Amino acid sequence: MFNSPLPSASELPSSRQLVRSSVIAFAVAMGLLVTVVMPSEYAVDPTGVGRAMGLTQMGEIKITLAQEALADELAAQQAKAPVAAVAATPAPAPAPVQAPAPVQQLAAVQPAQPAAQKSAAKSDEVTLTLKPGEGREIKLEMLKGSVVSYQWTASGPVNHDTHGETYNAAQGDFHSYSKGRQVKGDNGELTALFDGTHGWFWRNRTSGNVTIALQTSGDYLNVKK
Repeated sequence: MFNSPLPSASELPSSRQLVRSSVIAFAVAMGLLVTVVMPSEYAVDPTGVGRAMGLTQMGEIKITLAQEALADELAAQQAKAPVAAVAATPAPAPAPVQAPAPVQQLAAVQPAQPAAQKSAAKSDEVTLTLKPGEGREIKLEMLKGSVVSYQWTASGPVNHDTHGETYNAAQGDFHSYSKGRQVKGDNGELTALFDGTHGWFWRNRTSGNVTIALQTSGDYLNVKK
C-alpha cells in the first residue's frame, strides 16, 4: 500500500486566494439570483436581463397561475357553504295580536309601505375596465321577489359569478345564481331571493385590458360599484 505524499506549503492556496475565490463565487451566485432566479420565479427583474431572456415572462405566468388557482380554490370553498344564511335562520315567532275594535280596524288597513322601502322600475347602463388579473363587481340593491332583466358583454373572455348577499352578511356568506369561465357575455332575468345586494363579479384572466358593458332594467333601489 502506498500513501500519497502530503502537499507542501507552497502548493496549498494562500488565505488571499481563498478569500478571492469566495468573493468570486459569491458575486456569481448573486448575479444568477438577480438575473435568473428572481425573474423566473418571482417576476422581479431589477436589471432587465431577465425580460430580455424571456425569464420575467415565465415568472409572471407562474404568479398568474398561482393566483388563479388560489382564487378558484376560494370560490370552490365558498360554493360549498350554505346556500343562504337567511333561509337557515328561523323567523321570529309572531307576537300575539289582539283583535282591534271596529273603529280601529279601518285605520289599521290604511297605512301603506313607506315609499323609501319600495323598489321602482329603473334602467341603467354601466361600463368598467379590468386590467390583467383584476376582479371587480357591480351590485344592485334589491328587495325580495323583485325582478331585473340584464345583459352584459365583454371585449375579451372573463370569469364571472352572478350572486347575492343579504344586508350585513358575513364574509363568504352569499348565494350564487350562476357562474362561468372564459365567456364574453350573458343575459337573462335575476329574481332576488332575499333583501340585499345582487349582481355580478368578473375577473380578467387575459394578458390585456377587458371592458365590460352592463345593461339592467327592472325593480331595484340603486346600483353599487
